[in-house]
Amino acid sequence: MQDRHINRDQYFEEQAITTEKFVIPFISGVRQLMPEHKVLEIGCGEGGNLKPFLDFGCNVTGVDILESKISNAQKFFSAHPLKKNLNLIVKDIYDAGDDFKEGFDIVFMRDVLEHIHNQEKFMSHVKKFLKPDGLFFLGFPPFQYPFGGHQQMCQSRLLSRLPYFHLLPGPLYPWVLKLFGESKGLVRDLLEIRQTRISIERFQRILRKEGYTIRKRNFYFINPNYEVKFGLKPRLQSAFVSGVPWLRNYFITTCYYLVSKS
Repeated sequence: MQDRHINRDQYFEEQAITTEKFVIPFISGVRQLMPEHKVLEIGCGEGGNLKPFLDFGCNVTGVDILESKISNAQKFFSAHPLKKNLNLIVKDIYDAGDDFKEGFDIVFMRDVLEHIHNQEKFMSHVKKFLKPDGLFFLGFPPFQYPFGGHQQMCQSRLLSRLPYFHLLPGPLYPWVLKLFGESKGLVRDLLEIRQTRISIERFQRILRKEGYTIRKRNFYFINPNYEVKFGLKPRLQSAFVSGVPWLRNYFITTCYYLVSKS
C-alpha cells in the first residue's frame, strides 16, 4: 500500500490537481465551464475532485454512500470561501432521485465505475440527473490493465507492485492474496473489483444500449494522475493500440469519456 492511501490530505490534493489540470480542460474541449454550471460528483469520497469546480464558482454537489468520507469532506471544505455553493450528501445514488430532480450541467465520476455492480442499471439511472444538454464525464481503468485489480492497495510490497496477477484464473487469485497475508477485508474488496470488471468494449455496449452519445474520449498509456503521483508525463496510447478491441484493455491505464443523452 502506498503512503498516499493513508495520508488523506495528500490524496485530496492529488485528486484536486489532476481534475484541475486535466479533467476540466478535457470537458472544456466540448463545453466551456461556466460559474453558473451545476456539477454533481457520484462517489465523491472526500471531495478532492470537487475542489476545482468549487474554486471556479460552480454550484457543486457530492454524493457518497460512506458517511465517514462525507464527514472528512466537510472538514476539508470547512474554511473554503465558497462553501455555500457546496452540498455534500450521504446517500446511495439509487435513493437520491428527489435530491437531484432539477438536473445537472455536468455529472462527474473518476475511478468509481469499476467499483459499481450492475453498470447497465447504473448508467440508465444516472441519465435522469442530466439536463437535456448535460454532459457526463467518466474516467476509469480497464480491468485488464497491469493494475486493474487495484492490487496497489495490498499490504505486501511485492503484490502491490506486481502487474497483471489479478488476471490469475479461478481461485488462484484469492489464494495468492491470502498466501501473502492480505486481510479478509482487503481480499473481499479486491474480489469485488474482479466481479465488477469493466472493459472498453463492454462500456461502449452499455452506452449504446442506454442511449448515450460519445462526445469525446481519450485512451491513455500514462494516466494523467501519474504526473502528481509519480512525476510521469501523461501520454495518450498510440492510435494503433487504441484501435485494436480487447487487446487495448491491457495497455491503457485509464479512459476518459465525455457522453451525453442521445
